[in-house]
Parts: sequence; structure tokens; C-alpha cells
Amino acid sequence: MKSLESKLRDAMEHKFIIPGVLPHLNEYTRQLNISKFRGSDLKRTTERLISLHIKAQLKDVKFSDAVHIRITWVEPNQKRDKDNIAFAKKFIFDALVSCGVLKNDGWAQIDGFSDSFLVDSDNPRVEVVLNETW
Repeated sequence: MKSLESKLRDAMEHKFIIPGVLPHLNEYTRQLNISKFRGSDLKRTTERLISLHIKAQLKDVKFSDAVHIRITWVEPNQKRDKDNIAFAKKFIFDALVSCGVLKNDGWAQIDGFSDSFLVDSDNPRVEVVLNETW
């Protein structure tokens, strides 16, 4: 049987999934080296993609208190370095703000975050879980 604390925590948990993989740091840097506009386009396109999934899956979820964000990066293989993969959290955080889920992505709104990594060649994805901290 779940404790009251566990039930409350579960009730405040919101999850969305982004199918596929997101651009990594080396890819973003490569685009910036070609042109600042190419880097900007990659960021804007990626945030739009993420925003579509946020709007479809989180509907009208909005946080007024700080959140902890857990991201599970499910890659098709182990070719990309974990630190390069996790760079894409910047795109995720910015999309959460642009969708109105978070007021901002500063210290007052994001209590902390954690990353974990898995491999699934058949279903690569990014799973994002937001828990209101209290």
C-alpha cells in the first residue's frame, strides 16, 4: 500500500515523451560553425517539435511552484556521448517555458534535474517527468 506522501507525489507527476532522438551538442556546434543562423534554425525547429509533444500530452498543465525534472534519454545505440545527448535539455526547458508549463527556467522554477540513459534500438525516445517539489 502506498503512503500518503507517495500518493501525493504521484498525483503531482506529469510525463511526456518525445519520440526519436534530439540534436546533441556536437551537432548544434557544427551548425553554429557553419552559420549562426543555422544554429538558430536548429534550436527553433527542435523546440517546435518538443512543444508539439508538450501541448499534446500535458494539455493545460502549468506549474506555479518549483519542479524537479527527470529525463530518460533512450538512445538507439551507445554511439553518442551522454554529456552531448543531455545538452538537449536546454531545448526541452525552453519549450516548457514557451508552452507556459513553466514560468521560466531559472532557479526559482527548476529545483533540480536528473538524467538517466537507456538503449532501445526499436524505440528511441526522450521521456520527461516533472514533479512539483514541496
